[in-house]
Amino acid sequence: MKILVIGSGGREHALAWKLAQSPRVFKVFVAPGNAGTATEEGVSNVPHASIAALIEFVKTEGVALTVVGPEAPLAAGVVDAFHAAGLRIFGPTKQAAQLESSKDYAKSFMVRHRIPTAAYATFSDAAAAHEYIDRQGAPIVVKADGLAAGKGVVVATTTDEAHAAVDMMLIDNRMGAAGARVVIEECLTGEEASFIVLADGKHALPLASSQDHKRLRDGDQGPNTGGMGAYSPAPVITPAVHARVMREVIDPAIAGMKNDGIPYTGFLYAGLMIGKSGELKVLEFNCRMGDPETEPILMRLKSDLVGLIDHAIDGTLDAAEAEWDPRVALGVVLAAEGYPDNPRKGDAIEGLAEAGEDYRVFHAGTALEGNRVVASGGRVLCVTALGHNARTAQKRAYDVVSRIRFDGMQFRRDIGHLAIEARAKRAPAAPAAAASTPSGSTPAAAPAAAATPARSSAAGSSGGSTPAGANPAGSTPAASTPPGATPAGSSPAGSTPSAVPPAKPPADGA
Repeated sequence: MKILVIGSGGREHALAWKLAQSPRVFKVFVAPGNAGTATEEGVSNVPHASIAALIEFVKTEGVALTVVGPEAPLAAGVVDAFHAAGLRIFGPTKQAAQLESSKDYAKSFMVRHRIPTAAYATFSDAAAAHEYIDRQGAPIVVKADGLAAGKGVVVATTTDEAHAAVDMMLIDNRMGAAGARVVIEECLTGEEASFIVLADGKHALPLASSQDHKRLRDGDQGPNTGGMGAYSPAPVITPAVHARVMREVIDPAIAGMKNDGIPYTGFLYAGLMIGKSGELKVLEFNCRMGDPETEPILMRLKSDLVGLIDHAIDGTLDAAEAEWDPRVALGVVLAAEGYPDNPRKGDAIEGLAEAGEDYRVFHAGTALEGNRVVASGGRVLCVTALGHNARTAQKRAYDVVSRIRFDGMQFRRDIGHLAIEARAKRAPAAPAAAASTPSGSTPAAAPAAAATPARSSAAGSSGGSTPAGANPAGSTPAASTPPGATPAGSSPAGSTPSAVPPAKPPADGA
């Protein structure tokens, strides 16, 4: 069979690579793709950009399945158009994609279906927004309502920063239509994690957990980015937390969309904040796989991704299982000079090696200029490696990073630090006279989570889920409202605040 992947980033390179491994697949096309997909075995780029051109290509070429990578085509209705043309495609409809394309829609959906999320209010009037900020204080989070390519979130540590963010969006109109409304919400503290599932409208099959690194610089400092690296699994998603996420977030979301008359089929990403006391809140929903989380997740997936997607489209995910490599996968993003504000393009990339058994270099913002690979976007590459624990995966990834060069290349040197710290805390104290490790050897590692297959879950009643909790990825914000409390007060001029109860346990972890 032939498959089309829509998109051009690292996520799409990873999807195309994984789909091409299926014994059922003859060819994978990527529209428009990048330098990595152009040179990947079994994969070819196609230049088509418009939905109409893509539909015509699929019909002419005899493509059996289309998989949508990024959010913009989903929000533009590509799935609806393919359905109308009688073509098989995986992703949510335009209506369902509002879970990502409108922050206000997502927040009101969570409150309505008692999914835990932060207290918030929505504004289109700047004066009312300023008044609300003055009442709530800082830190506080200001989000553009619409899609803003990962740049529509400001974690304001002072009220001055929050006021400036409102002016930038509502008065200066620097976010365009995406910032015509703003969602202002409480800041949350804790540890973030990414929880991604395949959904078929009734059931959800969880993928392996992961954790992103949003800040530009080491130690989670600097501006927010689209993501500077990720690893899988995330130790913070214990089996007990995994069970709670399925029952308090994922199942209510799938059931809620179905009950609202908008069945959800596609990848569904829940960005989570997990507090030190165990409180669980949703920061955001995305209607696709995360990037760079996709790269380490798919490095670990042993099952045929085509088969899982077929189950999702056919509504039979309850009969599907996903099998995972027990090793840890860790990806380090290499970004261009000037990223995230003004990335430079055109720098030649050197040192790109062939993939190894335990690593791959996924391309994101790259292009071919003759025989040269050059940077063509902000996030350029994602070097992803496997290891028996987070430290060995990290070492392998950075070994590969050390061979790659381009002018202005920037990257974090601490990707995976939370997983390494968590493992160090769990490790027993060393015996007084421990035997020395031979030079160059790797100390024994605890096996990573998710060695067993993950089963799907049917979305039923949410059974005691709670609203309250959200904050943009990578932020380190203010204290969250304790579980069961009512978060920050009512709000003026078109605002829609939320409140919440607590949470409950059980299920299985990936």
